[in-house]
Amino acid sequence: MYPQAEVPPSPPVTTYDQMLEQVRYEGAYPTRERAERTTRIVLSALGRQLTPDERAEVAASLPVDAARILMAEPPAAEPLTGWGFVKDLATRTGGTPATTRWDVGTVLTLVGHLAGDDLLDRLLAQLPSGYALLFGRAELVQAA
Repeated sequence: MYPQAEVPPSPPVTTYDQMLEQVRYEGAYPTRERAERTTRIVLSALGRQLTPDERAEVAASLPVDAARILMAEPPAAEPLTGWGFVKDLATRTGGTPATTRWDVGTVLTLVGHLAGDDLLDRLLAQLPSGYALLFGRAELVQAA
């Protein structure tokens, strides 16, 4: 067995610019502007899926500018499943489901990392099915 090299941890995200740079790097976006557009779209859409209390908790873990984007949208009348979230966002932005899924996963994985395991566990317990994968986690289901 070969020893595995340790992957250095990503630098901590404390500012909006650092968040955008992390999204740009993880999403392999060619420009900061593309990373910022993607981040804004996904955070706004996520804000619509969370209750006011959940939004406030997630916002507290994000850089201030990202928190403002998340908090700007009122909650949606009907919650969407994870796949519904991706399809709705693809329709709103004119993207394909595949590229939108990539964008959502890139941003939400970072949001989940910033929010921490405890908060993310609570969010996933409240959101409809399909969000765990969007946050970079396995979707566990109980057998009937």
